[in-house]
Amino acid sequence: MTSTASTADARAHARSQAATASTAGPGLPEGVEAARITFAQRIPPNGYANVVLGRGTRIRLSDPAGAACAHLLLLRPDAPWERLNVADTVKVPWQAYLGDGHPLLSDQGRILATVLADTSGSHDTLCGPTAEARQLLRLAGAKHGLEPRDIGPTVSFFRGVRVESDGGLTATGSAAPGSSVDLLVHLPVILLVANAAHPLDDCAATDLDAVAWAAPEDLDITHNSDPEYQRAVQNTERAWTAALTLEVRP
Repeated sequence: MTSTASTADARAHARSQAATASTAGPGLPEGVEAARITFAQRIPPNGYANVVLGRGTRIRLSDPAGAACAHLLLLRPDAPWERLNVADTVKVPWQAYLGDGHPLLSDQGRILATVLADTSGSHDTLCGPTAEARQLLRLAGAKHGLEPRDIGPTVSFFRGVRVESDGGLTATGSAAPGSSVDLLVHLPVILLVANAAHPLDDCAATDLDAVAWAAPEDLDITHNSDPEYQRAVQNTERAWTAALTLEVRP
């Protein structure tokens, strides 16, 4: 048995484990230069990630084994009181089901991110996180100085929910292994994500991959022609331009 009775022995034991440990990383997106990758992490079941992403970042969440569940919250790093508003994210686009071109809105009518290139189609805006997922998000948020009260409702990717004609909610499960969804960040955000079971689907979570890269050119593309989306884009660009003007003043 390895001795850890002294500090020196404990250090030697820890270093011997580190030398043999292997950490699996996420698969990187094809066609994206390695120099453009700004963040890459494999999030294990009941794990979380937290990162500040700049405007024009594209982040891909992937479900390699087919049972991940990404409970996601976005907040402005310079003004964390402005955060993902799930009610407006559903109400403004007249759509509760997330898919290509769907904006993730704040309560200021600004787009924090847009859903792009969705190959899953199994997502949820209605149930929010479990108690376990909320606790993981609180831990993630604490690393950015956030308090439990800052952790509001979330959207969940890779576990679908449908509304029945009587108003009841039915879990529809996950899509195929290897499914992914891309988000385009319109304003700098703190991204918090917990990988844990869904409130209506207690199937244990599997690994979740998150990879982000610089894609400012995507901001010049019209991802949704609906008038509600276009108004939100205008609100977002106005706020961004005003902030830049303040930064360049002498």
